[in-house]
Amino acid sequence: MKVIIYKNKSGGVSVIVPTGEVPLEQLPTRLGIAEYEIIESDTLPSDRVFRNAWVKTGSTVVEDLTKSKQLGHEMRREKRAAEFKPYDDLISKQIPGADTAAAETERAKIRVKYASMQVDIDAASTAAEIKTTLAGGDS
Repeated sequence: MKVIIYKNKSGGVSVIVPTGEVPLEQLPTRLGIAEYEIIESDTLPSDRVFRNAWVKTGSTVVEDLTKSKQLGHEMRREKRAAEFKPYDDLISKQIPGADTAAAETERAKIRVKYASMQVDIDAASTAAEIKTTLAGGDS
């Protein structure tokens, strides 16, 4: 199936999948898109994890490694925050009888784990390596 790709205002890639109501060749004009390419949909990256890191290079779409790393760090921070949450709640609420020292020990382990992930994401040479690093952080 053919699709239309173009560079959007944020510098990423937008993909238009035709519905058949309007001929494919007429869509860009109707939508006011001046620069675009019509490509086969199977040439798009199959993995959408870093979809917001896609860039258009001529008639191809690739994942930009720098943008993928930025997205990877955002995902890493979200995962870290989720792991911190139960310990943060315990410490901030100062629940009598709660072992806040144990909670702080667990928080220290989480910090080390995600600091290591940060180093691995920064060192990654492909988006696949970033995904593998993020998957390794699941607990």
